[in-house]
Amino acid sequence: MITEFSVAFLTEAERHAAWGAAQLEVLTGFLPEGPWSADLAACAYRQGELDLRVAVLGTYDMAERTWMWGWANPGLGGTEVAAAGVAVERYGQGHGIAELTAGTLDLSGFADPRRAAEMLAFTGMGITGAPGYIGVPAGGGTQVYFLPDDAQVPRAAPDPVTLPRILLTGAGLIGFSARHVVGGYFDHHGLPQRAEPGRITADLPGGSAAEAHFDALGRLAKVEVTALP
Repeated sequence: MITEFSVAFLTEAERHAAWGAAQLEVLTGFLPEGPWSADLAACAYRQGELDLRVAVLGTYDMAERTWMWGWANPGLGGTEVAAAGVAVERYGQGHGIAELTAGTLDLSGFADPRRAAEMLAFTGMGITGAPGYIGVPAGGGTQVYFLPDDAQVPRAAPDPVTLPRILLTGAGLIGFSARHVVGGYFDHHGLPQRAEPGRITADLPGGSAAEAHFDALGRLAKVEVTALP
């Protein structure tokens, strides 16, 4: 049983916080309402009238309060639908992140185990670059988390108007390292950035620049977007 995430995991999770929150908004608006079904052998997911190609990232057992990565599931190991999870495991091995390499995690020591499971799904989504994750009840007290692997899903683009809100919201999700939130967001979008003491500056598409300012405690204090000359 673990009672908190490691520094290595939290640092990684923060890199995806702002980008991931924005992308999940886009995915939520894209998915139609309606019942869901899945054909795991075909990597197929259907919700309402929408068909998507997906991977299984992991599952959360609500009674046991445990998370199992898709690659560690005895029924899925070695199958195509679990390939995204294997990529997460390899990333964890390469970066020394224990939470990504343990097949099953006992989350019962967390004050909110369900939120801990969502953080695992969120981080897996970020590592793979998937355009969101879909968490749905699968019966028997299990929540299954799918990663869309389909070009139909729109992707959030950096927008100078909404950028301050996105970065400030992302910095408040985990609250571990605001600099990693900001730097990770710009990395996800491939935007050139310059890190200095107290701020990170990035060039945005369309000829504007964003400046994220941090206070003495490393918290994100403000975000300014200005037009470049």
